[in-house]
Amino acid sequence: MTGDNIPEAYRIMKSVRGLYTVVSPDGILQECSARGVLRKRGQEPYVGDWVKVEENVITELFPRKNEIIRPPLANLDQLCFVVSMCEPQPNVRLLDKFIAVAVYKNIQPLLFLTKIDLSAYQEIYELYQSVGVPVFLIDYQNPESLAAVKKAFQHKVSALTGNSGAGKSTLLNALYPDLSIPTGEISQKLGRGKHTTRHAQLYALENGGYIADTPGFSTFETMRYAVIRKEELADCFLEFGEYQHQCQFHDCSHTCEKGCAVLEAVKEGKIPLSRHQSYCEMYAEAKQIKEWET
Repeated sequence: MTGDNIPEAYRIMKSVRGLYTVVSPDGILQECSARGVLRKRGQEPYVGDWVKVEENVITELFPRKNEIIRPPLANLDQLCFVVSMCEPQPNVRLLDKFIAVAVYKNIQPLLFLTKIDLSAYQEIYELYQSVGVPVFLIDYQNPESLAAVKKAFQHKVSALTGNSGAGKSTLLNALYPDLSIPTGEISQKLGRGKHTTRHAQLYALENGGYIADTPGFSTFETMRYAVIRKEELADCFLEFGEYQHQCQFHDCSHTCEKGCAVLEAVKEGKIPLSRHQSYCEMYAEAKQIKEWET
């Protein structure tokens, strides 16, 4: 949703220890607390929420189109995965899981490949281009690559995420130096970056739109972001779309059945093998989900 048709709607821009920075329809920023009854109703305000404000108190949350919980962000248009080609090495299986979560939540996934001068990137680039995920090559020596990213952010509410140390904050600072987002070092012992993003915040962009930096997701389970039932999972792999309804059995799991059109497409190279392997791993996990968890 947008707040354009709600005259009294404010957008939450920042959240720190129960205090919320909101921007009014006329662009004025102010700090607010949340009305206690919201929490009693289980309505916790998230950055990105459209809210009603009365005398510096958030009194109402308007419906969200989506949300993620780490950090708490709502009403996203895009979830942008920053993927380092080395230090840390890309984890395709984890990436596939989070792309599926983005699709499940109706958020457009984007891929930004960093450190492309230090390691080969063509395989990952071609893999995700082939399944319809927009992929951007980040070359800090090439202004055109940064201009393409800026264009992708224009008039959108986007969040950057990815493995710690992949270069999320570095990318934002290169695009928008005035943001001055702190960057972290790579831990040589662990082979991953130190977390530098401590709170939820939307940054207004000069060309219209908003961007949020998020902590790395390398140590966190997908189910913390979304519980996807096994019956819903195939729809989160968009390249399955033209095949999954051609299977011999209507309740086909697309993992091992005879007459499965998805498996045939994998065999013929029309669906990448690594993507199907990720799907099968997620399907096995989804089978363990208890009914009360959904």
